[in-house]
Amino acid sequence: MSTRLALWKKEAQDAASKEAHVKAGYLADFILGSQDGLVNVLGVILGIAIASRDLTVILAGGLAATFAESISMGAVAYTSTLARRDHYLSEREREKREMDEIPHVERLEVREILERWGFEGPELEEMTDRIVSKPKAWLELMMAHELFLAPVEKTQARRSAIVVGLAAIVGSLIPLVPFLFIGEATILWGIVAALVVSAITLFVVGWFKARVTVGQPYRSGLQMVLIGIASAVAGFGVAYLVSGGLSA
Repeated sequence: MSTRLALWKKEAQDAASKEAHVKAGYLADFILGSQDGLVNVLGVILGIAIASRDLTVILAGGLAATFAESISMGAVAYTSTLARRDHYLSEREREKREMDEIPHVERLEVREILERWGFEGPELEEMTDRIVSKPKAWLELMMAHELFLAPVEKTQARRSAIVVGLAAIVGSLIPLVPFLFIGEATILWGIVAALVVSAITLFVVGWFKARVTVGQPYRSGLQMVLIGIASAVAGFGVAYLVSGGLSA
C-alpha cells in the first residue's frame, strides 16, 4: 500500500507540474511578445522622431514596425515550437530503441531516478520492476526525468504563435499612444511620454512575472525596465548618430 501511495503522490505532483508548465508557457509567450514588440517599436519611433520630427512619419513608421514585428514574432514562435516538438519526438524514438536494445542499462537508470525520489530497499526494487513492466510508463519516466523533456502538442505551435503575435501588437502600440495626443511642436514631449509609459509597462510586466512565478517582484520589474529601455535607447542612439552624420 505504501508503494502505491508513493506512486499516486508522484503522479499527482507530475500532473500539477504539467498544468503549471502550460500556464508558465503562455506567460512566457506573452512576456516575450509584449516585451519584444514594445522595445523594438520604441527604438524605431525614437529613432524616427529624432531623425525626422514629423508626426505623420513617426506614426506611420511605428505602425509599420508594429505589424511587421507581430508577424515576425508569431512566425518565430511557431517554428521554434515545431522544432521543440520534433526534438522531443526524435529523442522519444531513440529512448524506445535503447529500451529494446539495452534494457538492463535503462532499468538501472530507472532505479537511479527512484533512488533520487527516496525509494530504497525492497520498495525500490518493487517499484523498479513495476515500472519496467509497463513500457509506456517506463518511456514517459525516462523522457521526463532522465532527459528532462516535456511533450509538445501539435496545437501548441499555433497557440504559441497567436499569443506571441497578439502580445507583440499590444506591446508595440504602447509607445505609440503618446504620439496620438501631441502636435508637431511637442515631439520632444512625445518622446519623453513614450519612454515613461514604456518604462511603467515594462515594470508592471516584470512585477507580474515574478508574482506568478518566482523571484522578487520589484527587482524583476526594475530588471525588465533597465533591459528594455537600454535596448530601445541603443536603437535611438544609432539613429541619432546616423541622422547627425547625414546632416553633417
